[in-house]
Amino acid sequence: MRESLLLLGIGIISTSLSVAQVKKQFSIEDNASVDRIDLNFGVNSGDCYIKASDTNEVLTVYGNRDHDSYSHSFNKDLEGRVCKIDLMLEDDKSAGLSRSISYRMFGSDEKQSANLWKLYLTKEKAYDLNLKYGIGMANIDLSGLSVEKMKINTGSADVHIKSDDYNKVPMDTFNVQVDMGSVKVQNINKSNAKNVIADVGFGDLLLDFSDPSITSTFIEGSVGAGNLIIILPKSDTPIKVKITDSWLCQVKMLKSLKNIGNNTFVNSTYSENAKNLLSFNLDVSMGKIIFK
Repeated sequence: MRESLLLLGIGIISTSLSVAQVKKQFSIEDNASVDRIDLNFGVNSGDCYIKASDTNEVLTVYGNRDHDSYSHSFNKDLEGRVCKIDLMLEDDKSAGLSRSISYRMFGSDEKQSANLWKLYLTKEKAYDLNLKYGIGMANIDLSGLSVEKMKINTGSADVHIKSDDYNKVPMDTFNVQVDMGSVKVQNINKSNAKNVIADVGFGDLLLDFSDPSITSTFIEGSVGAGNLIIILPKSDTPIKVKITDSWLCQVKMLKSLKNIGNNTFVNSTYSENAKNLLSFNLDVSMGKIIFK
């Protein structure tokens, strides 16, 4: 398999998001023998964008940094028909705890705002995505992509995930872990995920299930001292919610969900064997869970 990891000073384009020029930093070519891409990607600071591309390159990365102003680690292996890619992008300065707290309280500084990364994924392959963000902002557009597994881990970053189209393939698990940052998952039903796992520490997580569900989904959530907001569909989607709470937490339930005992709530169209059932199993200690 031909491996292409390019550090190129070409493909310069203008952007209104940064005063610097965006350059092509990395690209990995397609291989006909590969069916799926396992992408493990992390960035410790800056603004990051991910979306689909019409090219055959399975991963293309653009950035506005000079090549000697950041460090990176890269590895690519071929295991059967799966290509495993590990790519970590780091500032010269590490994002420690004090820097994370400062960011959450006062916002991004000038240096962090200047960091811009754009990742493009091909529409021709299936992906397992494992994405890690430290400080800054991330915008992930899954429209047109085939994603079999999805995992997001944010330290203090603000992450927005959306899809205008239903996932081309069934997704096994959509996993979101929020430490001190915030994550908004729009149109999550369009992921066609069988399982959704939500783990909130001190941050905020919004899960938008407002689109019609075409598959049965089990949602398991844990909230420490943060906030979990769940937007339920307005259609006749069957819903079941079981909550384990404490006297330190706050839970706001919709009136359309009726308590059937043992802190379990269902709506009027609930059926245990429904093909499009949304089933929630949630645990909250000091934070808030709000249904809308």
